[in-house]
Amino acid sequence: MPDLSIRSLRVHEIEKPTLVVGSSQNETVALGKIPVVRRRTGGGAVLLRPGEVFWVDVTLPRQDPLWVEDITHSTLWLGDVWRRTFLNFNLPADMHRGAMIRNRWSDRVCFAGKASGEVVVEGKKILGISQRRTRVGAWFQCAVLFEWPVHEIVDLLELIPKKEAKEELLELASSICIDATSLLNAFRENLPTN
Repeated sequence: MPDLSIRSLRVHEIEKPTLVVGSSQNETVALGKIPVVRRRTGGGAVLLRPGEVFWVDVTLPRQDPLWVEDITHSTLWLGDVWRRTFLNFNLPADMHRGAMIRNRWSDRVCFAGKASGEVVVEGKKILGISQRRTRVGAWFQCAVLFEWPVHEIVDLLELIPKKEAKEELLELASSICIDATSLLNAFRENLPTN
């Protein structure tokens, strides 16, 4: 658990393929196929493979000027930073505002649903944000897809019916092609300084 009493940014390097499941998710089907770890924030599973997901954590203390008490709107500032970052690369990025959009896959696959603050391009999610809040502050975990390995996710999670799951997931999310260093630099430039 990071220190939530200060505003911070942490970039994660993915060293080996790992399935990360949400705090309330009960995924046992992938055990034995790939390492499985549980994150302390909510949401569905995310398949992490080196070079295929750009993952950063942002912490925000409760007394920070960016803090929003309403959890539905608490990620909007961060989503807007990401939206402006993607616009720097001429991606027609838009941010979802409002209640979570769920479907039959969203409880199991992170990129199948859309939560407030998450970013889409042409209706397909490219950025997922999950958060954990305490009395001290909030921990936002952000993942950008450089690859969208739908076939492997469907197989690992044993989603049924398999063909429909693959077709529908391909319509719900998409990957982008941006150099990780350039993306990080642009994201840092768009972060509020006050």
